Amino acid sequence: MNNTILNCYVVDDSSIQRLAIVKMIENHPNLKLIGEFSNAIETKAAIKDQKVDLIFLDVEMPILTGFDLLDDITEKPGVIFVTGQTKYAFKAFDYAAIDYLQKPIKKDRFLYAVERALLAHKLRTEMIEDRGEFIFVKSNLKKRKVYLKELKYIQALGDYVKLITEDDSLVVLSTMKSFENDLPSEEFLRIHKSYIVNLRKIEKFNSKAVELGSEVLPLSRNRKS
Repeated sequence: MNNTILNCYVVDDSSIQRLAIVKMIENHPNLKLIGEFSNAIETKAAIKDQKVDLIFLDVEMPILTGFDLLDDITEKPGVIFVTGQTKYAFKAFDYAAIDYLQKPIKKDRFLYAVERALLAHKLRTEMIEDRGEFIFVKSNLKKRKVYLKELKYIQALGDYVKLITEDDSLVVLSTMKSFENDLPSEEFLRIHKSYIVNLRKIEKFNSKAVELGSEVLPLSRNRKS
């Protein structure tokens, strides 16, 4: 038996639909409900403080859609879209959806989707153990995977940030504050208003600068300690 437990959110503006999914989750041995929300705004606020493995996500919701929510999440959990419309199915897979369930949900389709989610979680866990943690970022209209151990530093560029890896660079529409909050603090440090650096990549530093190989980044006075 698979002993994996996936922490789940249910996000749907219909209380009846949320209840139906919640009951299925509560009856599944590999799922644990840790939150249910009627809109994407509440979900976005909660997900910053709580690790979630799987979201059962409606697409059509007021103010922010399910797609809007995913666009605003840096480190995305597994997603199973749940909607009454089939027209979003193709777009759902642009967001690496695990599955796409149409309302009303049939039990056998729900169980099949959960099996896919468990397999995806297993593969992701194995990948993390092999290459380390990673994040997805949106650059040039595509989702790109960036492994944290390959990320050297992040540079502010107005309304954008530039991610410098060992082999590449990516420009992302985001804020430094967002990356500062999402990256593990024991590995990444904001050394200047315009720079966040991977501490493992630092080779030398003094009171004014940090050296990463041939690259020299400024160090703020209040970050020196």
